[in-house]
Formats: sequence, structure tokens, C-alpha cells
Amino acid sequence: MLPSTWEAYSTRIDYETLAMTAEFKLAINSYLKQLVVSKMRSLKDLIAFNNKFSKLEKTKEYGQQFFLDAEATNGIGQKEKEAILNLAKMSRDGFEKLMEENKLDALLSPFSVASSILARGQYPGIIVPAGYDREGLPFGLCFGGLKGSEPTLIEIAYAFEQATKIRRPPSFKQ
Repeated sequence: MLPSTWEAYSTRIDYETLAMTAEFKLAINSYLKQLVVSKMRSLKDLIAFNNKFSKLEKTKEYGQQFFLDAEATNGIGQKEKEAILNLAKMSRDGFEKLMEENKLDALLSPFSVASSILARGQYPGIIVPAGYDREGLPFGLCFGGLKGSEPTLIEIAYAFEQATKIRRPPSFKQ
């Protein structure tokens, strides 16, 4: 029996969160250690800085839960490896299968809805302007494809931009 769409989505999000928090901690610590002129050397340092300057960093408004969750991880263990393998399988059995079985050049989604699917499977994607909401804020459409489809995605996105000419330069309000 196939899981419901919601069950599959929830499972993917759980795997993504598990993998992403562990990967983020490793990557940000590696990056910060390489900086030449910075007192920030680890995620722990960033969290302490945000706590010390919480008003300036607006932690009450935006929080730093992801940082805290990532700091609580201990690298890539068995649980994280399994999550990464399951995400790769979901990419192959989901997105790749959809694209190949339907002979699609691109998958179109509003905003960045598909961005986590594309990112996790290391698939290319491009977001182009598609319109403006009632308050004048821009929104886009995401064109995603299989690995190696970048030239086709650029062609499709460019054709969409040329056909709609929807983008307008931003105007900044005081």
C-alpha cells in the first residue's frame, strides 16, 4: 500500500530536517574555522553572539531554533546516513521517475515550493519573476529539471520571461 501524499511529505521533511541540521553544523563550523578575520569560529559562537546581541539580531522576532537544533547534533551518524540514503531513494523513485515516465523537460511550481526537492536531489532549478501580489511584492515560478538539464531550463525560463515581460525594476519605499 502506498503512503498518502501527506505521509510521504511528512517523512521527507523528517529526513530532511535530520540530515540538514547535522550537515549544517558540520558545514558552518568548517567555513567559520577558515575565516581569517572573524571572532566567530563555530555555530556555538554564533548562537552566543545572537544571545548577547539579541535585540540587534532580532532573535525575539526571528528566533534561532534551527541554529539550536543544529548545535545539538553530533555529526553524521547512522541515523543521519539512513536519512540521506532515504532522501536519495525518494528523489530517484519520486522526482526522477515522474520526469522520466512523463518525458518532461521541466517541472513548474509556484514560488520555491519545489526548491527543497530539487536541492536534496541536487537537481537544477531556476526561479523567474511571474507576477506581483496585492501589496506589490514579487513572486516567481520555479522551473526544475533532472541533472544535466540546465541548458534546457535556461531556455524555458528565458522564453517565459520574454513572453511575459512581467519583471519591473524594484521601487524602494521610505
